[in-house]
Amino acid sequence: MAEKLHFSLVSPERELFSGLVDQVDAPGAEGDFGVLANHAPFMTALKEGQLRVHNNGQVKVYDIRGGFADVTPDGLTVLAEHAVEAA
Repeated sequence: MAEKLHFSLVSPERELFSGLVDQVDAPGAEGDFGVLANHAPFMTALKEGQLRVHNNGQVKVYDIRGGFADVTPDGLTVLAEHAVEAA
């Protein structure tokens, strides 16, 4: 079984997601990027777009506007200025 990534998505209103996932694709200010377990640490600003959470063959999509993504040895945290689950 592949290693999982701990991912947390937080907006000013509430935490929208927290758990173990296979991959997260996000709209970085300098280009879209994907994060898997054991990714090299980095921090980047986010632009408006869709954040995609891949887990067990399913994809959950969130619409986000701005914020930051922080990849650490513990996982990925996204602090979004605004985030809602896409319809």
